[in-house]
This record gives sequence, C-alpha cells and structure tokens, in this order.
Amino acid sequence: MPGGMEERYSKAETLALRRKHIGPSCKVFFAKDPLKIVRAQGQYMFDETGEKYLDCINNVAHVGHSHPYVIKAATKQMELLNTNSRFLHDNLVQYAQRLTATLPEKLSVCYFVNSGSEANDLALRLARQYHGHQDVITLENAYHGHVTSLIDISPYKFNQLGKDSKKEFVHVAPSPDIYRGKYREDHPDPASAYAEEVKKIIEETQKNGRKIAAFIAESMQSCGGQVIPPVGYFQKVAEYVRAAGGVFIADEVQVGFGRIGKHFWAFQLQGEDFVPDIVTMGKPIGNGHPMSCVVTTREIAESFGASGLEYFNTFGGNPVSCAIGLAVLEVIEKEDLQGNATRVGNYLLELLAEQKEKHPLVGDIRGVGLFVGVDLVKDQQKRTPATAEALHLIYKLKEQKILLSADGPHRNVLKFKPPMCFTMENAKHVVEKIDVLLTEIEEATGMKTGNDISANAQCKRKVCSFFFFPILFI
Repeated sequence: MPGGMEERYSKAETLALRRKHIGPSCKVFFAKDPLKIVRAQGQYMFDETGEKYLDCINNVAHVGHSHPYVIKAATKQMELLNTNSRFLHDNLVQYAQRLTATLPEKLSVCYFVNSGSEANDLALRLARQYHGHQDVITLENAYHGHVTSLIDISPYKFNQLGKDSKKEFVHVAPSPDIYRGKYREDHPDPASAYAEEVKKIIEETQKNGRKIAAFIAESMQSCGGQVIPPVGYFQKVAEYVRAAGGVFIADEVQVGFGRIGKHFWAFQLQGEDFVPDIVTMGKPIGNGHPMSCVVTTREIAESFGASGLEYFNTFGGNPVSCAIGLAVLEVIEKEDLQGNATRVGNYLLELLAEQKEKHPLVGDIRGVGLFVGVDLVKDQQKRTPATAEALHLIYKLKEQKILLSADGPHRNVLKFKPPMCFTMENAKHVVEKIDVLLTEIEEATGMKTGNDISANAQCKRKVCSFFFFPILFI
C-alpha cells in the first residue's frame, strides 16, 4: 500500500463485504469495475495499487483533497474541545461573521447543520413557518437532497417512483434551460418567458385554494445537466413568489464558495439586484468534513423562533466544524482559488469550444468557472442526447486514469466540477483525451468530423460499418 498504509482487505474482499453489509441502493461509481480509493491529495486520488487518478468531479474536496491547512485546523481544535452549540464558543460566532460577510447584507442569520439535505430540509421549515403556507415550487430535473421532505421536491428522484409520485403540494416549473428547454437561445427574452411559467403556476395554485411557501432552485442546476439560468430569471421569479407570500430559496450546496470564479455565490450571476431570502450551503463548505449551513434574513429567523419550538442540532456549529469552515474560507482567499477557477475555467471552456467546432458529438458547451457541462448529441440539429456515447466515454476516461461523470435527465452531459486547485495542465490533459475518444466514437459510427469530411463523403457512396461498443453503467 502507498504511503505506509496497511490494506486490511483485498479489493475483492472489500467489495464482497460491501455487498453483504451495505444497502443495495447505495451505488458505487463504475459498477462493473469499481475503484478502491485509499488516499487523495490535491486534485488526485490513488487506488490500492498506487495508481493516480485525476479527479474532475469532486466538488466536496473544494480546496483540494487532504489540504494540510484544513487538516491542521481540525486536529488542533479536536485536541482542545468538541461540544455542542449550547455552550458559548468563539469559533461559532467568528465563522458566522466570516461567512455572512461573503453574502448580501440582509442575509445575516445562520443555522449550522451537517449536510446539504439537512440544510434544505431546514430551509423548507423556515419558509413554511414564515407565512404559514405549505406549497413549494421546484424545477424540472431538480435535486435537493435525500431525506423524505426533499425527495418530495426533487423531480430528479421522485419521477423514478412513477407517475403518481408527485405530492399535491409540489408544483414543477420548467427548467430554465436555453439549450434543451421550452424557451431556447433563439428566444428574445427566455428569462421572462421561464419566469412567466412560474407565475402561471402560482395563479393556478391560488385558484385551487393553495398557498405558496417557497420557490427553491439550485443557483445552477447540477444533476439537471449543468444548467445556467438566463440573467434576470431569478429576479422575476422572486417578485412573483414574494407577491404570493412565499420566499426564494437559493440552493448553493453544489455550486457555492467561489466555484464560478467571478463571484463567491452562483446566485450572484443574476446581478446585484437579486438577493434570495434563504441560502443553503453544503458539500464544499467543509472540504469533506460533514457540515452545512442555512443563512437567512433576521425577519425570517425571528418568525421561525416565534413558533416557540427550539431548534437544536447536536453537531451543527460545533467548534471543530467551525474551525474547519474557517480554514476553508482562508485557503480560498490565500490561494486565490476564485481567481484560479476563473483562469482555468475560461481555458477549459476555450479548449472545449474547439472540440465543439471539431466534433459533431458535441452539441453544447456551457459553464462558468470550474462548473462546466458538455452536452453530447447524436444529431446537432435535433439535439438528440448521446447517452450511450457519454457513458462509453466516461469508462474510457477511467481506463486512462481520469475521473469524470455524466448526468442530466438523459445522462448525456459530461460534468466538470473538480477541486478548485485544478490546473490548466489538468484541463489540457483531459480535453486531449476527450478529443481522441470522440474521434474514435465518431469514426466508428460514421459521423462526420471537422477533420474528416472526405471520409464522410466516401460513407455516402457505400454502406458504412458501425462500431458497436459496450455500455457500462455507473
């Protein structure tokens, strides 16, 4: 084992024990040949044989796997004290002060919890307590967490349970996707058009005697296929929702903490005139340590407190978690990881744009900073999702020691959301490998590439042989 570690079980034994003791609904990456990862550093992960993999998908290890500054902060505090937030401790208030300083002024009250799911569940409680309303508007393909209250508002999940799985208090608005959605890039004002869809839902809900508690949306949809809402959409939706007595919840669990580069929070892409009523945070907040947060306004917080029901979370806001949270904020600033996200993200987008010009399989490139999606298609005009090709590519990249994933409603969008220390060299390396693999797939299936027009002409004169490749599901 590398690094002096002792391997307790062989890979086969680990897999057998997992199958015996871990629930079958808990899936692994690359199910046909899962990876056994034993350590990680920066943007790299290592298996039990010492093989190094470039991690392009781990937005949890935000400042890099096993960051020494974060580890030191955690160890130092753990040696002194770890207890609950009913005792006074400077770490809690210092972290709350530092965290809210990154947000618009009115977002000033924190509730610390332990996961993105806990944060979104608490956000729903805050919203429902505020005006006593119950209904929630969510987006197509949205995912907000794994607890019951969040499965209920996550079409990404509840649609898998059958046509009658949507609860009557849940209302689904079209995803503001200008590539695949109802209103596309050729629409004169897609932001207003998508917002009007939300307004229609509100009006219909009110006709039926129901009341909206909240509109919830990821500031950029991740599981939904790396979707970036058009500027102005959130402002108009917030206007309609607030007029109906609801609040706007911005879910930053996947995309916050400087990932987009130019801003610390993805909702800020909408402009300075948009401020959510509640913001939820998770995954990157602790660089792998289980912690999360809900930030809201003083007014909403006081309404929640007025219920008379105390809110207490055993582990939320403990001194160790807060020390880790502070360390993550300090690393982001000291190592200019926001700047790195902008520089490397722009370079990655440039490289991928070149691939779009070259490869008919590439339908769309979209992203900001180190949050990037590559929408693979079988036909650029019809935008037919290339699901099989995407999964094939993911497995071939794994064989070349690169970890990337595919998501979206059709599982055809390649997702880049690497640790923030990802470099230009890393970006170049990955795109070079993708280029080769796309060429192989296109040649095997007879698709015309930018570099192979003559070959395509020959295909038209005779029947082309199509390459069949096995699809291995994640």
